[in-house]
Amino acid sequence: MSNYISTKKISEFQNGKSVDSYKFFGSHEYTKDNEKGILFSVWAPSARSIRIVSDFNNWGKRDPLSGYMDKDENGIWTYFTTEAKVGDKYKYLVEHQDLRRVLKADPYAVYSELRPNTASVICAESDYKWHDRSWMLKRAKKDHFHTPMNIYELHLGSWKTEIYPNSDGTYFLNYRQIADELAEYVKDMNYTHIEIMPVSEHPFDGSWGYQTLMYYSITSRYGTPDDFRYFVDKMHSCGIGVILDWVPAHFCKDESGLYNFDGNWAYEPFDSDYRENRLWGTANFDYGKGEVRSFLISNAVYFLKEYHVDGLRVDAVANMIYIDYENISRPDLKNVFGGKDKLEGIWFLKELNTAVFSNVKNPIMVAEDSSAWPNVTKPVHDGGLGFSFKWCMGWMNDTLKYVGIDPVYRKWHHNLMNFSMMYIFRENFILPLSHDEVVHGKKTIIDKMFGDYDTKFDALRLYYLFMITHPGKKLSFMGNEFAQFMEWRYYEALEWKMLDYPKHQSVKDYVKALNAFYLENKALWEIDDDYSGFRWINADDTDYSVLSYIRHSKDTDDYLVVVCNFTPVEHWGFSIGVPDEVNYRKVFASKGEDGFDVVCNAVKEERNGMPFSIKFKLPGYGAVVYKPVFETRKKKNSEKI
Repeated sequence: MSNYISTKKISEFQNGKSVDSYKFFGSHEYTKDNEKGILFSVWAPSARSIRIVSDFNNWGKRDPLSGYMDKDENGIWTYFTTEAKVGDKYKYLVEHQDLRRVLKADPYAVYSELRPNTASVICAESDYKWHDRSWMLKRAKKDHFHTPMNIYELHLGSWKTEIYPNSDGTYFLNYRQIADELAEYVKDMNYTHIEIMPVSEHPFDGSWGYQTLMYYSITSRYGTPDDFRYFVDKMHSCGIGVILDWVPAHFCKDESGLYNFDGNWAYEPFDSDYRENRLWGTANFDYGKGEVRSFLISNAVYFLKEYHVDGLRVDAVANMIYIDYENISRPDLKNVFGGKDKLEGIWFLKELNTAVFSNVKNPIMVAEDSSAWPNVTKPVHDGGLGFSFKWCMGWMNDTLKYVGIDPVYRKWHHNLMNFSMMYIFRENFILPLSHDEVVHGKKTIIDKMFGDYDTKFDALRLYYLFMITHPGKKLSFMGNEFAQFMEWRYYEALEWKMLDYPKHQSVKDYVKALNAFYLENKALWEIDDDYSGFRWINADDTDYSVLSYIRHSKDTDDYLVVVCNFTPVEHWGFSIGVPDEVNYRKVFASKGEDGFDVVCNAVKEERNGMPFSIKFKLPGYGAVVYKPVFETRKKKNSEKI
């Protein structure tokens, strides 16, 4: 038994119940026999020996006996020394049973060298003084499901960059620099949250952080752990929530990382068919091991508690719940019941969400899941996976396919735009226009729009309004808001120069106004999880390729009438049914040439199954939003009296 870790903590770690294993694994300042030093602890059950090589012992050259760790019966190795100090770099020299020696970074290190170097760095306990108490108290009571959520997704390394290279040759901004400018920008654009692509240490910039090397280590590309704390703190001070992408599905196979850590697959399955993720060239985690579950669950809690992050977007959930997710034909790979469900992964996700919601006040847990697995956002005690939200990949795929079709043929593909209403309330969905949709030859969002240059801008405005008024929370990747034509490149900044062109600036202004309109209207977010918040006016107008519907708030008199025309044909005197005999005022439009505050008087003429109707001009490739003015009804009633 380790002399430094309690029996209870070891038991929790082994059984997958630990939520704070980062507090006793890794390198920590420690006092032993009244002497201050550094305590190192690592789990490596199959290693023959482990030696710490570091600045403090000249990487093993100064003293041939220093740094050798002691192992207990649980496979936990420890070493205490008064010679090491905060700021020292170190690695574990792990000797396998076959006598091969490999230098490994510390799995629980909270900071690392700037890539391509991979040594871990000893850090002091943070004394960062947070200023977000008010935010955290409000968040603890917030109803995420019935309040607005409009997320700006970004990659910290390419949102903006330095003009001239840093001393290390990089062009990265520091977390603090990004925070000061980004917070102002996001707040001005009326987004409610940001979502950051992974910031755990990763070796290859081109993986965008999704092939993780060190899970607890905030990437040194943009600064220190306290710099990242400042980043989150700054966002909270501006009323912006922070969601972090997190990758517990697989990890990179670089030699210095988790892969084959102790010579006998500590973190991954022993069977190579289950271990090797051939789709991404990575390794899968073994969720059947309690120590692995504790490592990952503690990591989730670590970000939420130590960095005050508001939520985690869990990447590649489908890879965790299906054995054959990689689409490689291996019919022999089945679970104990003969099926394709990855039972250990499913159980892990339930344990993860149970632990997170038990130990963190009101976090947001989002599943990036491309499968049709049921009840992803239902509570674990009701048989669900326990997530707060799930990305609606079906809506994204269908609608982006539709807007790329020649309008002449759209009448035969109308179902792509209305099919989502068959399932949109089965889960708590987020509608994503993410980074994945603007890379690898897929074209950017504006370039996906069918038509010539000018038409694309009209179509984009229409599509964005359709997205904002459709049930579900919203997410859009950086650059979408000003219609960047060039696909996202992780190695350079966004094309901010495009804002010098009036059409791109006008899209940015439009998105800002549309986001504000979303925030101001409860009908667009107060009932996102139930059919009572949505009503079709006409879902099947295939000849005109028009969709019309109503969005309701909890107040029955508070609703919006939305009409979207997905062809370039303009309609004068376009008529739709409405539920009340009042005036309807135009409160938003994708094309503003007629201005707002245009009023339509409802007449008693049944249409679309409703007792009244209104007529108005519906522009080609345009959308309009009307709101009832109930003062007119009150006035008429008083006149009758």
